[in-house]
Amino acid sequence: MEWLGSDITLLVLLTLMAAAFAAGFIDSVAGGGGLILVPSFILAGLPPQVALGQEKIVSTLGTIAAMRNFIRNKRVIWTAAATGIPAGLIGAYIGAEAILYFDPNTIGKIILAMLPFGIILSFIPKKSKHQANDDKINPMTLFIGVPLAVFIIGFYDGFFGPGTGSFLILALHYLLKFDLVAASATSKLFNFSSNIGALVAFIISENVLYMLAIPLVVMNVLGNHLGSSSAIKYGPKLIQRTISLSLSLLTVSLGYKFLF
Repeated sequence: MEWLGSDITLLVLLTLMAAAFAAGFIDSVAGGGGLILVPSFILAGLPPQVALGQEKIVSTLGTIAAMRNFIRNKRVIWTAAATGIPAGLIGAYIGAEAILYFDPNTIGKIILAMLPFGIILSFIPKKSKHQANDDKINPMTLFIGVPLAVFIIGFYDGFFGPGTGSFLILALHYLLKFDLVAASATSKLFNFSSNIGALVAFIISENVLYMLAIPLVVMNVLGNHLGSSSAIKYGPKLIQRTISLSLSLLTVSLGYKFLF
């Protein structure tokens, strides 16, 4: 299938479509869909830069389904979204540009060292009093805490990417005191903005295969729809378990990438 931009067979394409569906489900619930997509693209024979660009176009369009479900069920904290979206967009664009100038191994080892703390946090029982809404967010959190956290995580999203959704949810829940469902819902808007910021950089550098993206986006949208519906239905318990799984996968993935 040379029209896809690589020597991809039908079996490989079907495997990538299954991976895109699974990535969409995981990403909509707790983030970390890139843990499945990026390695899958590399194993399919795509160059690393193209694999990162391809992950961004699939994730950007696929996230729309999850956003729609969360918005329709009124789980998004809109005042936080207003201050965080621009920060995610700018941070991810800078991160995607920075990967051309900085050694990814250094950043990867720092992230790897921080992951065990994220995993430990994901196992701590969640307190039901974390019920942030538009009326209860203090100005310091709204205008400094949210943009700073989203900018930093957005930079990581552009620089490497996998696990961004998990980091956003953890930051919103533990640092900014959102409840888990609100954190998961609002993080989708931030992740969408950071995906766009990084995608622009990859498009400019011509690291996106549009024809290959079409069937994968369709499957990713279906996965995002099912995952976000499940998160709304089953709430914090499903999100907590999925965060633990995605962070554990990310630890193994980054450990293999940067230590071996």
